[in-house]
Order: sequence, then C-alpha cells, then structure tokens
Amino acid sequence: MRYAASETLEIIRTVEQSSLGLRRTLGQIGIPRSTCYHWYDR
Repeated sequence: MRYAASETLEIIRTVEQSSLGLRRTLGQIGIPRSTCYHWYDR
C-alpha cells in the first residue's frame, strides 16, 4: 500500500512522539520497520 506524503509525515511524527518505542508503535499502526526506515532515509 502506498501512502501520500502527508500520511507518511504524520506516521513519522507519531512514531517520534510515541513513548512506546519504534517497534511497538509501528506494530500498532501496522507498518513494517523496513518501510519506516526507508521513509527516514528519504
């Protein structure tokens, strides 16, 4: 599934502000870690 740039940015902000940590936050959202790391690299 592709996400719009605004959605990607919102997900990244959510992960950064979460107190649960990267793995747990992404698990709850349903985003693979590899996808998140790819977004950060961009």
